[in-house]
Amino acid sequence: MQRPFELQPQELHIRLEEMVDVTISDLASEFLLMPAGSSFLKYADFRAAYEVLKRHTEGFTKFSDAKVIGAVRENSRALGVVRSVLGMTPPEWAELARTDLGTDITQGAARAIDKGCRDDIAYVETQERRHQDRVVAARTRKVAEPERSKTLERIYALIRVATQYITQGAPNDVDGVIHRLAKFDTSNGLASVEYAANENVPYAVLLYERYLGRPFATHRDAISELVGEVMENAVENLLREAGVTYRKTRRAERIPGFGQAPDFCIPDEINPAVVIEAKITSDDGTARDKVARIKVLAAQRDKHLQSRDLNYEVVACIDGRGFRERREDMRQLLTQLNGKVFTTASLDHLVTHTRIREFAVGRK
Repeated sequence: MQRPFELQPQELHIRLEEMVDVTISDLASEFLLMPAGSSFLKYADFRAAYEVLKRHTEGFTKFSDAKVIGAVRENSRALGVVRSVLGMTPPEWAELARTDLGTDITQGAARAIDKGCRDDIAYVETQERRHQDRVVAARTRKVAEPERSKTLERIYALIRVATQYITQGAPNDVDGVIHRLAKFDTSNGLASVEYAANENVPYAVLLYERYLGRPFATHRDAISELVGEVMENAVENLLREAGVTYRKTRRAERIPGFGQAPDFCIPDEINPAVVIEAKITSDDGTARDKVARIKVLAAQRDKHLQSRDLNYEVVACIDGRGFRERREDMRQLLTQLNGKVFTTASLDHLVTHTRIREFAVGRK
């Protein structure tokens, strides 16, 4: 079976629809496998935090600010358990605190706190200890005691608004709308949480699934950048194995002469022979945006070629079911890149079927 990068431009034009079919059939749907990342919280660790929260709140019968803070101080991951009871994302929780308590917690700050608690079981305790050290130092110098850090104030605010909503439960039904707390474990306030925790319901399991979200949706959002890096890492490994000199750009890096920087320049960005954009997506909307980026690189190539200062190939290394849904985009990619579109299934041909071979040690 021939692939588009093996054809001359004229033959590619004649066999374009066949090559679209071939490329789309190569696309893999790796949605069953995701990078764990450094912050993925395993069930055993989540369960341990759940038990700490359950113990401090006496089986969720005394769900006060002080009780929850005590649990979070012992095990910072208990904050994620509280969020799971609420059934909200960190940004949504932050918005609840902002509107109800007037706090200045941003979505970014909420995500940072959530990640900090996942990564470090003593995250909150460390924040409190640092504050206490500053208080002691101020007393020693006989100056005004410092205020709590923004991080601590924001953590306490999140806990305060959470205990309030979890304790009161969902309001009465209103036709046409559903309240976010109208869940079996929060609909009737604290009594619902207590029932879920004590009446033979595997509550920790349920909360963990909710914590992962739809399932794993929250984690997918958290590691979306890592998913894209899977293809970048595969390309980088191939280039290293072939002894190719290359320049891998950093995220959002600006390169002189390029309105949009590609992921790789070979051998460098000053006089490239090949530029590579490496993308994976399982969503067709995101795939549209990725294709648009690759088209911009092709337009830049044409502009450089017209001015006769640079002459290089644009290569796309793509995968994921999102690209499968965009047949017209695939036609345009194959046409504009002269067939230089590779998937995980055809990546082994990347060096031999592009100008990269000119820079490969032992390959010509």
